[in-house]
Amino acid sequence: MDDPAIGEVLVPAEDVQRRVAELGAEISRDYEGRDLVMIGVLKGAVLFLADLMRSLTVPCEIDFMAVSSYGSSTDSSGVVRILKDLDAPIEGRDVVLVEDIVDSGLTLHYLLRNLSARNPRSLEVCALLTKPERRRVELPIRYVGFEIPNRFAIGYGLDHAQRYRNLGYVAALAEDRR
Repeated sequence: MDDPAIGEVLVPAEDVQRRVAELGAEISRDYEGRDLVMIGVLKGAVLFLADLMRSLTVPCEIDFMAVSSYGSSTDSSGVVRILKDLDAPIEGRDVVLVEDIVDSGLTLHYLLRNLSARNPRSLEVCALLTKPERRRVELPIRYVGFEIPNRFAIGYGLDHAQRYRNLGYVAALAEDRR
């Protein structure tokens, strides 16, 4: 895609696919013989969740949540509103929350508190990307795809103004586009 808004490639498509397969194998080992529910955080995690679940060798169900965090377009305040909640209860279930990116960690912190209150048997996080230097709260992220620098990431589900989600790789948004 020849678009001046697409900057440096942070994670090439081959690396994304290889790492997603590795994460799928790891999750499959960890949840062998268990009742797994994967919860995707809309909209960004959809591509990652779809590829991840295709690489699992254990049965799993999926559900989705959509959240909105208040603050500027690039900074979360940690004040979160649930736009779409789960369709089914997770009490007594083994849950993996699937996120596209963990930035400040404030939204994920809220989601983990919210989901923990529903008494799942276990609750872990699988994030495709993390930005450690932006983290404002300490979080237990069990499965991590890639650590990336503090750049505005687009592609493979991540967007800028709802565009670029369909890229097969992760890139930085060109600096002059923010």
